[in-house]
Amino acid sequence: MGQDAIVDPPVVLLVEDEPLVRMTAADELEEAGFQVLEAANADVALAVLEARSDEVQVLFTDVDMPGSMDGMELAEQVHRRWPHVLLLISSGYARPHPDEIPDHGQFMPKPYHAATLVGHIHDLMRTLRP
Repeated sequence: MGQDAIVDPPVVLLVEDEPLVRMTAADELEEAGFQVLEAANADVALAVLEARSDEVQVLFTDVDMPGSMDGMELAEQVHRRWPHVLLLISSGYARPHPDEIPDHGQFMPKPYHAATLVGHIHDLMRTLRP
């Protein structure tokens, strides 16, 4: 499968270290029709992308996570290595400047509602992949 191929249902890689938040977001995304791959930190997310980068269309990551890098660093690496993956970054604390988010990615503050999360991902996909 080529990197420009669109997978149906769309695949979202959800990176969140808080298990309850990750489970809730995964449930919301699945109910909205997305296929969800989960990772508890950036290292796991990179391993998932190494194995399945041709399937993943959206990276949805928290900023503040334990491990070798935070969500902003993860987004930078993903943008460099897998430029076809769309980026949605979230945090309850950090508020990155739009210039800090690579490749037309978007920021969504926490807490968020399911409709807001789903809407952001649909907007990303519509805007960048008409």
